[in-house]
Amino acid sequence: MTLTTRSEHLCCGGQLGFYSHQSEELGLVASFGAFIPKGASREKPVPVIHLLAGLTCNHETFLIKSNVVRFAAQHGIALIATDTSPRGAGTTGETDSWDLGAGAGFYLDATQSPWRAHYRMGSYLDRELPAVTEAIFPLDGTKRGIMGHSMGGHGALVHALNRPDLWKSVSAFAPIAHPAAVPWGEKAFTAYLGPDRAAWASNDATLLLKAGHKHPTTLLIDQGNADQFLEKQLQPWHLEAAAKEAGQPLKLRHHAGYDHSYWFIQSFIEDHLTHHASVLNNI
Repeated sequence: MTLTTRSEHLCCGGQLGFYSHQSEELGLVASFGAFIPKGASREKPVPVIHLLAGLTCNHETFLIKSNVVRFAAQHGIALIATDTSPRGAGTTGETDSWDLGAGAGFYLDATQSPWRAHYRMGSYLDRELPAVTEAIFPLDGTKRGIMGHSMGGHGALVHALNRPDLWKSVSAFAPIAHPAAVPWGEKAFTAYLGPDRAAWASNDATLLLKAGHKHPTTLLIDQGNADQFLEKQLQPWHLEAAAKEAGQPLKLRHHAGYDHSYWFIQSFIEDHLTHHASVLNNI
């Protein structure tokens, strides 16, 4: 596997870089960002958190805007930031709207034409990206967490609930908590997965909890009460009810006055790194 280095920077005592490689799952060149804290080595591999950004974002957004690197460095945790969709697929319709196609892959494997040829972010995230990054960098794949915002919060919760053996800790900011019931999710799922709503269930955190999927650790979620998408698109109360019924530990914190932006994420990102460190450093 050939890795192309786009740029590398010293940051918070560690190395922050942006890279690309030919992806077998996507059939395209894929990009990702990585932060490796000071002191990490093959002899002393470190825990890692995968970062999933939201609609219209890319592999740089979370690393640049959230202030996550500073706190990852303090805890000695690495970060891997994936892109939000395949890029350059040329799929019909992928640039027609901001909430479907490029920048809006929803971290799933599409089953419908024309999307299924390249829109396989689910398998890329679960299988290929960890394998690629753990072969290159000194990462401990037995101590792997996942975190996301908005569409990425949806992705983090779904992947953790589906594969708790892979994702040992999980948290989310303002996630699309029940995508099968809101416009963003209905649009994406219809296009990527088809009109049969039964096929959507494995990509919806609320429905996964209702079906008996659980994570052995607490789900940490922060939600701003002034979020412009709260009522129409995010609806975390569905997830809260499903978690209570399933007996899934959930810490859902509501914050007065905070919106959907990265200013909100910056305000509480330290708590999320502490949450992940408490799980990953004690495995």
